[in-house]
Amino acid sequence: MEKRIAAVLILLLHTSSSLQAQVAKQIKQMARADSVRLVETYKDLHQNPELGFMEVRTSGIIAKELKALGFEVITGIAKTGVVGILKNGDGPIVMYRADMDCNSVKEITGLPYASTRTMKKEDGTEVPVMHACGHDAHVTWLLGVAKIMVALKDQWKGTLVLLGQPAEEPLTGAMAMVSDKMYERGVPIPDYLFGMHTWPIAVGTIINGIGERAAGSDQLDVTFNGVGGHGSTPEVTKDPIVMACNAVVQYQTIISRSIAAQDVAVLTVGAIHAGADNNVIPPSATVKLNLRWFTEKTRNVLLEGIKNINDGIAIANGLPKKSTPLL
Repeated sequence: MEKRIAAVLILLLHTSSSLQAQVAKQIKQMARADSVRLVETYKDLHQNPELGFMEVRTSGIIAKELKALGFEVITGIAKTGVVGILKNGDGPIVMYRADMDCNSVKEITGLPYASTRTMKKEDGTEVPVMHACGHDAHVTWLLGVAKIMVALKDQWKGTLVLLGQPAEEPLTGAMAMVSDKMYERGVPIPDYLFGMHTWPIAVGTIINGIGERAAGSDQLDVTFNGVGGHGSTPEVTKDPIVMACNAVVQYQTIISRSIAAQDVAVLTVGAIHAGADNNVIPPSATVKLNLRWFTEKTRNVLLEGIKNINDGIAIANGLPKKSTPLL
């Protein structure tokens, strides 16, 4: 944990090359000295995960810690977003962002600090939750960075903005904070914005480089509106489950046949929602997709391919225009 925090701080601090080695050593020593607190913080966050826009406890911890360190704190941005601002003379405005939300996944790691929590989603369904994507570590890094940057105030000038972002998993939290007038509410517009993510690499190592380092993403819900009926007479229905299953298989041909081998894309179906009974064909089925891409060209190939497949399945099943799938 302390090695990752040290790596973040070396990026944030504007030092000459001659001082970098000295500062790096000092930062590592400070982070190591704070490691017991940081590990306990991480374990606490891991045991108490919260879904997007529900990160009340997590954002409260961030707000409390930053206030205690002397940051000006703004809370309640896009429900649970929190920002800490530390002004330290003339210089660049540097923002460091950590996402806070978890995934609706049951933890089976067997760790002594494993999550056993459940939460209710917006649709009322209760799901197990865990930090399966590392946002507990991201928040811990932010709190470690905050403490050391305050301690090193005599070695840097400018404004440090630390941001706890909600709802990264559904891809809506960042835009929600901006739409909730984050900058109009007193958050300085950054000259530089840093964000980091966990990755299965050696501790203390950072992957960085020129160009795109993370994929763009879309989340789509495709609803096939058929004609429901009794399971004993499928011939008088238009079965949306069969349509959805056909679509799931055909979507993968976009990846294998429409995108060049040297390009990269992912199309994942994360859920199919349809029906409730063994012997009843439901009137609709919804397929929930997640897309990953690096260029707008690839993104457009994915979106156009999905639309064409949806339309083809609708036509093949004799659906009227008003019942064609919705993106």
